[in-house]
Amino acid sequence: MIITTNIINEFLQTRQATDEICAPLKIEDYVVQPIVDVSPPKWHLGHTSWFFEEFILTKHKPGYEPYDKRYKYIFNSYYETAGEHILRTKRGNLTRPTVEEVYSYRDFITQQLTEFLEDHLNEELFDLMTIGIHHEKQHQELLISDIKYILGHNPLLPRYSQTFEEHDLEKQKQKWLRIDKGLYDIGYQGRDFCFDNELGVHKVYLAPYKISNKLVTNGEYLEFMEDGGYEKVDLWHAEGWDWIRREHIKAPLYWYWHKTRWKHYTLKGFKEIDPETPVTHISYYEAYAYAQWKGKRLPTEFEWEAGQEVFDWGKRWEWTESAYLPYPGFAKAAGPLGEYNGKFMVNQKVLRGASVATSRKHSRSTYRNFFHPHLRWQYTGIRLAQ
Repeated sequence: MIITTNIINEFLQTRQATDEICAPLKIEDYVVQPIVDVSPPKWHLGHTSWFFEEFILTKHKPGYEPYDKRYKYIFNSYYETAGEHILRTKRGNLTRPTVEEVYSYRDFITQQLTEFLEDHLNEELFDLMTIGIHHEKQHQELLISDIKYILGHNPLLPRYSQTFEEHDLEKQKQKWLRIDKGLYDIGYQGRDFCFDNELGVHKVYLAPYKISNKLVTNGEYLEFMEDGGYEKVDLWHAEGWDWIRREHIKAPLYWYWHKTRWKHYTLKGFKEIDPETPVTHISYYEAYAYAQWKGKRLPTEFEWEAGQEVFDWGKRWEWTESAYLPYPGFAKAAGPLGEYNGKFMVNQKVLRGASVATSRKHSRSTYRNFFHPHLRWQYTGIRLAQ
């Protein structure tokens, strides 16, 4: 009974947190998809509801009939073994179902699942619910980032919130923390939830290194810019150099040259840049070039994990020098849920940590986020190593 109550409460709290993220939005904000990597808020609401419907209610509740059979096609993301789905680029075309209808769908799934679990929870359903809850927490982080991109590319730069704090100050003085050489255990060793890409505890030998106790700040990154960092080809990977030239990149995402200085868009509106807070919305290419300019480097994900006990983390997703690859012994789960992580283990970089957009109870030192090197709409930052 205690387990049933706990998992239902966590589910309801998670659903409420998603609604709270969307509360400041206007109806017109729900459908916008400015780029392929940004999904409309309405689609996130539908997709997270479909996830619970598809993997729990449809498969485990006797006699359950889908709320609307068409929703499986429009709200499935990339689960090929779960059936056909619309192209990712078409999510912004979904003017129908309406926002009101999607919220009705969402309320229906929440009610159906809560009532079903009260009398039918078992170990398998508990595990599926836990995955579903953390899946929605991932989408909460994406929602915040996607909403910022939508509003941050509106010519009016409208304010989302008066209270959402994106730019926490790190008050400690910058220091280089030495980590001794040796064999380190890498991977999740706890008993609570983790994703499958964190599993496969294994030992990694690390040579001695130093890692910064502090993230790179806006002021430090501005020095890189003012020294011509975006014009010095020797600092960049070939792909990164081609990218900044093709896309005309000259500053972090959301930075705008305004009259005589750089300013940036925040969820509180168009603001002055605080030189003391961590730089954010940086691509891997930019993080690498900055490290080259400083005569340092990015840590590997193993160096990051081995050192995480000696520095404060959680304000930014931190780029590492590691490719996103499976740990020894990694095996995909059977069925559609096996597509959750394993199919993306190619041509991506690992990020470690968490960010100001990460949901409650959704960060671990072993968490492996991953993105293509050019992406920067998430709250990404830089920690240096040497």
